Amino acid sequence: MSARLLDGEAAAADLRRRLTQDAAALAAQGVRARLATVLVGADPASRTYIARKHGDCTEIGIAAHDIRLPADITQAALLAQIAALNADPSVHGVLVQLPLPAHIDVSAVHAAIAPAKDVDGLTPANQSALLAGRPALRPCTPQAILHLLSVYAIPTRGQTVAIVGRGALVGRPLALMLAAPGQDAVPVVLHRAAGDLARHTRSADIIVSAAGVLDLITAAMVKPGATVIGVGISVRDGQMRSDIADDVADVAAYVTPLTGAIGPLTRAMLMANVLTAARAQAPPQASSP
Repeated sequence: MSARLLDGEAAAADLRRRLTQDAAALAAQGVRARLATVLVGADPASRTYIARKHGDCTEIGIAAHDIRLPADITQAALLAQIAALNADPSVHGVLVQLPLPAHIDVSAVHAAIAPAKDVDGLTPANQSALLAGRPALRPCTPQAILHLLSVYAIPTRGQTVAIVGRGALVGRPLALMLAAPGQDAVPVVLHRAAGDLARHTRSADIIVSAAGVLDLITAAMVKPGATVIGVGISVRDGQMRSDIADDVADVAAYVTPLTGAIGPLTRAMLMANVLTAARAQAPPQASSP
């Protein structure tokens, strides 16, 4: 068996084309969607991620506001900047790039962002809405994973999904979204205390690994015909690689490539969230059909 590659790049490109049309339709109603990004410090990887997000904005037709702050900024000053963006009606989405310097309380930053502008889906209000099954802006990477499964018509109903990693960005929200009506999957969230990881993954129909451990998931850990999605990223020989070992392609039915599957789709979902937020914040006359 040779697995079919899940082409996240192509799926993201197709989604961006559709979002371009949505952005144009919104602009024709008098609303130019606008994303404000906040970068604290000058971490090279973070600068790269911000540049890619702004590139997506340019392609789709979303205005982008690039805010750079010094690494030694006080938490109070950062929260004041966020408050100003919350109060700015021309800004529809606010994103604070992670990681933040050690002296900044990340939870306080997330709590400070207005839920209506929380395009990362990480505010307590939006996380509570996810838990309760209420409409809200959802985290981007779990949305990307569900979108990729949908593009390739991979069913989730009744399927056991092993999620490796219980983080707030991927593992926990993905489990809730997979178990929700309409997806109806059976998620199993695995972490360090799970013991023999392979014992759990070998019985899964779908494996999603978000651990950031190079070659964590090997062929011996995969049920023949399963779908395997790598989210976590490590660096080897200067190259970014996912958690999925090369030999998994010999066993799985579908597998993500070693790099570049979920990242582009995650950014596309961010753009979708910005447009959703802009649409929701538009004056009634602008948002009407």
